[in-house]
Amino acid sequence: MNKTLGLFIGCFILPVIMAITVLKLDFKPSSTTNNGRFLKQDIWLPVIPEGKVWSIVLNAPKGCLTACDVQKSNVENLDVALGKHRNKVAIVLVGEGEQPVDQTIQEKLVPAAFYLVDKHGLVILEYPYESDPEANRLVLKGLLKDMKKLLNYARSQ
Repeated sequence: MNKTLGLFIGCFILPVIMAITVLKLDFKPSSTTNNGRFLKQDIWLPVIPEGKVWSIVLNAPKGCLTACDVQKSNVENLDVALGKHRNKVAIVLVGEGEQPVDQTIQEKLVPAAFYLVDKHGLVILEYPYESDPEANRLVLKGLLKDMKKLLNYARSQ
């Protein structure tokens, strides 16, 4: 076997062996750049307004009182904080008396949590409610940071 063929085969087999090793040993990165949590399952919300690229969805189901009231007041702050990106992002409230959504879908969502949803309705990231006001403020700050990063990425494409 000549040198070129051996080098070609080695360049193919070595990455495959490394990929299999990484998958089998379940290596995961120690840090991420996003502030929200990725969902473990796909959830689709049919609540995307026309012409919007992203949506921030607040889950306010029946029976969610104090936490949902706090988050509803935070919706106004999010709208102001979006600034120039306000026309690209919709803020939607789902639940009792708000945008209707299928009960089985809403049961998969955490009450009083914000969700980042793409233009097709796929829920991408979750931002759970924190009872401590300072911790909740940091969660919302992370949501805005992620949203602005996604909007800047979409603009560059």
